[in-house]
Amino acid sequence: MMSASGLRLRNDKNGYIWGTNIKNNLMTLNPLTAISPIDGRYRNKVEDLSDYFSEAALIRYRIRIEIEYLICLSEVLPQLEKIRNDEDRRRLRALYEDFSLQDAERVKEIERTTNHDVKAIEYFIKEQISDDEFGPVLEFVHFGLTSQDINNSAQPLALKEALHEQWRPRLDKLLSEINQRAEAWAAIPMLARTHGQPASPTTLGKEMRVYGYRLERQLALLDLVPQTIKFGGATGNMNAHHVAFPEIDWRNFANRFAHHLGMGLEEYTTQISNYDNLAALLDGLKRISTILIDFCRDIWMYVSMEYFKQKIKEGEVGSSAMPHKVNPIDFENAEGNLGIAVAYLEHLAHKLPISRLQRDLTDSTVMRNIGMPVAHMMIAFSSILKGLDKLILHEDTILADLDEALPVVAEALQTILRREGYPKPYEALKKLTRTNEKLTREHLEDFIDHLEVSPEVKEEMKRITPRNYTGVYSK
Repeated sequence: MMSASGLRLRNDKNGYIWGTNIKNNLMTLNPLTAISPIDGRYRNKVEDLSDYFSEAALIRYRIRIEIEYLICLSEVLPQLEKIRNDEDRRRLRALYEDFSLQDAERVKEIERTTNHDVKAIEYFIKEQISDDEFGPVLEFVHFGLTSQDINNSAQPLALKEALHEQWRPRLDKLLSEINQRAEAWAAIPMLARTHGQPASPTTLGKEMRVYGYRLERQLALLDLVPQTIKFGGATGNMNAHHVAFPEIDWRNFANRFAHHLGMGLEEYTTQISNYDNLAALLDGLKRISTILIDFCRDIWMYVSMEYFKQKIKEGEVGSSAMPHKVNPIDFENAEGNLGIAVAYLEHLAHKLPISRLQRDLTDSTVMRNIGMPVAHMMIAFSSILKGLDKLILHEDTILADLDEALPVVAEALQTILRREGYPKPYEALKKLTRTNEKLTREHLEDFIDHLEVSPEVKEEMKRITPRNYTGVYSK
């Protein structure tokens, strides 16, 4: 079955099947035979991405670009007046809107002769519309174009739609879950730790909100990154277009075509995309992945500290040797997948903007992996959501930990003393708290009682506890 945006692999009880006609045999792929866990163990979490990043999807997007280019070309060339009507355009668009696995197999069959994947697309289209009605149109398929006009339009468009239709909704759900917990836990005081040591108190909700805020800011930046295509012929100058039809403003045409696809245009390029905007987009995805790695590690620590317990599911095993174990595996799974995503994104962002002179082929193989970090990120999103759903707040542990950290009010007390003009307040509180002995409430109040400040100030200082010293972001 095919979705509105692409091609979906057929699912049967044994796995996912796609066809390649090799010696008339159907090769089957299922989760147990897949090399990559993306197509194996985790397939059910990201199967919709095959609509955008599979080989069949790439073929479909290439056909889509060729057809939409031909339609746009008909607006400026009288030779293509025949396809200016809605009916013929519907017939042309059906080549990608009704695209099937059999169509993909036919393209690959043609490619075995051409040994060129994009030329196979051109021949496939001509084969499909090769009748008396479309005859005059045939030689305007792929007119004036190089392969990269197709690839550097198809792949950025596929990525844009995958991010918008699949990646962003799942991340938005995760962001919503984080922010909901930030709201629910806003008033729960918690001991903060810097360098792993007790520090000025915070609230659990605020610390959750930190991550919501960071993700929101990075998403806002991501939305500002232009998503662009390259469309300028063999070396970026539209030479072939201009020599055939010098009277047409081809620069304007290229901009209008990009806009037609919902993309911007990289106006000055070599044969291939500059990839600078794509690199910026990938860097943005990398930062989001990094933020979520940070989040996973913090939640892992809170579970380790028993600030959270985890829901127990009947029949599950935490350790093959230790029956008591309930491990934070969802956050560990997410961290691992996000790390893989970061590695992909780092290489993609670094490599793609680099090419020898006007073109080399190093971008081609790399771009075929553009869906991998998206998939690993989405697997991580699902794992984090699953992990969050398992968390059981253990407020008693949080408060007990906080109450044991009485020295953290030292910052508050010395700040009040500074306000009052008390001499060397920092040093006085340092002498009181920077010891290897436990500071008790009685000892602290005795210290306050012997300070040369007003009774009102002393009472003010005694009211301060680790639970209420949480600042302005505690609500």
